This record gives sequence, structure tokens and C-alpha cells, in this order.
Amino acid sequence: QVQLVESGGGLVQPGGSLRLSCAASGFIFRNYGMSWYRQAPGKERELVAGITSGGSSTKYADSVKGRFTISRDNAKNTVYLQMNSLKPEDTAVYYCNAGVNGRYYWGKGTLVTISS
Repeated sequence: QVQLVESGGGLVQPGGSLRLSCAASGFIFRNYGMSWYRQAPGKERELVAGITSGGSSTKYADSVKGRFTISRDNAKNTVYLQMNSLKPEDTAVYYCNAGVNGRYYWGKGTLVTISS
């Protein structure tokens, strides 16, 4: 079955960096686009970044453009989210998402807290 496992979250000071990873299994990873979403306390889940199956095209929420970079390693079945210049408003649970054969799958999320 499809499994997505996020890792790499933690507590970071404003201005710091983190790299999130999402290890995927149960489907042919290289055939599908992948996305990162986040959900802050009291807010709806929102799209942060997406990447096509081959990695040639990416998209970002306006709030993270220029600070976050999504990438993937199809040999390792892993998608990454490099987050730089982190702000307190980036605090959220970050989720990996895959749309496979018409169904959306989610990981359990990894908590990112930006605080001094």
C-alpha cells in the first residue's frame, strides 16, 4: 500500500534552515508528481510546493517563493523540502502528498516550529 513518511522537522530559530524528507513506498514513485502541504494551528491545510514526476517543473505558494525549494530523488523514492530564512509564520505541521491513480495519500506529518 502507499506509504509516505515525513522526517526532518524540529525547532529552529527565525532565519534558520531545515530540510524535510518524505520517503515514499507502495507505488512507482518516478511516475507521479509530489507535493508538500502544511497546516498551522487553527488554519486550513495549504499547498506549499509541488514537483512533477521527473522533477523538471515546480510550483510554490507565494509565501515561500525564494525561500523554499522542493526537489526529489527518484532513485531513493524521496522528495525533499529545503526551507531557508524561516519565519515564525512557517510554524506548522508539514505533510507530504501524492496523487496516485485518482486517490490522494498523506503522510502523518512532521512538526516545524520557528521560535526564538
